[in-house]
Amino acid sequence: MDTKILLENGTNELEILEFVLDGNSYGINVAKIREIITYQEVTPVPNSHPSIEGIFMPRDVMITAIDLKNCLQRGQSQPGGLFIITNFNKLDIAFHVDHVCGIHRVSWRDIIKPGATVSTTEDSISTGIIKMKDKLIIILDFEKIITDISPETGLKITEIDELGVRERNDVPILIAEDSPLLNKMIVDSLKKAGYHNLIHTENGQEAWDTICSFKERGTIEKHVGCVITDIEMPLMDGHRLTKLIKDDDELKNIPVVIFSSLVNDDMRRKGESLGADAQLSKPEIGNLVKEIDRLVL
Repeated sequence: MDTKILLENGTNELEILEFVLDGNSYGINVAKIREIITYQEVTPVPNSHPSIEGIFMPRDVMITAIDLKNCLQRGQSQPGGLFIITNFNKLDIAFHVDHVCGIHRVSWRDIIKPGATVSTTEDSISTGIIKMKDKLIIILDFEKIITDISPETGLKITEIDELGVRERNDVPILIAEDSPLLNKMIVDSLKKAGYHNLIHTENGQEAWDTICSFKERGTIEKHVGCVITDIEMPLMDGHRLTKLIKDDDELKNIPVVIFSSLVNDDMRRKGESLGADAQLSKPEIGNLVKEIDRLVL
């Protein structure tokens, strides 16, 4: 299946691949997908997490296979079906699914926040829900799934300690990140690095509304000296937020740092075309601080 559908930059749209497990529909952002292949026999890894089926080596590249059915507490997958091979946070991971249905182009504004609509298990690893005519597609939080299985793949907070003693800095920084856990971790890391004048928002729309409010009051320079944004967020994504800032003559000189699990070669080119001043993958919290230092000091 062709997963390389091109989207115009900054349109606030994404492509979702719909796949099925146990008759239920789930989704993954196409930007995370490298390829989709038929199931291959895997080699079990001794003493590994129960959701890890094993490893296999297509084209001499070792890839870990994850049993999504096990992650969703729906039992164990049997041989067969498909592997969705992904790349995010600089990791190549295969997710075992029953079959795929197709690709849907949607706006971030049309994605519903998870809540009572889905089960407790799915709610904890869901970033949103797409309501189609006759069904719901639950978008899974693949970063959280991987971090739960292997915590060392998450933000490397210890990198802040390696920066040594830091002086307190008053530069105002606005953060747009929809994950409450990651939002808190980024805030805590920046405070540890000396940046204490922080505003944290839950998505690009909230960040943009906050920026516009300061702009209308004529206090933008006092309140926003740098913006850090995720890419995948409900209502407005980070690329759209970047475009709005960089297309505004009064705001375009504000440094924008994209900090996302989706920063690969294709996404980097997209971010550059929108005017992003720096782009980093989410585990690199130490490099995030270094880039902020470069941009604001």
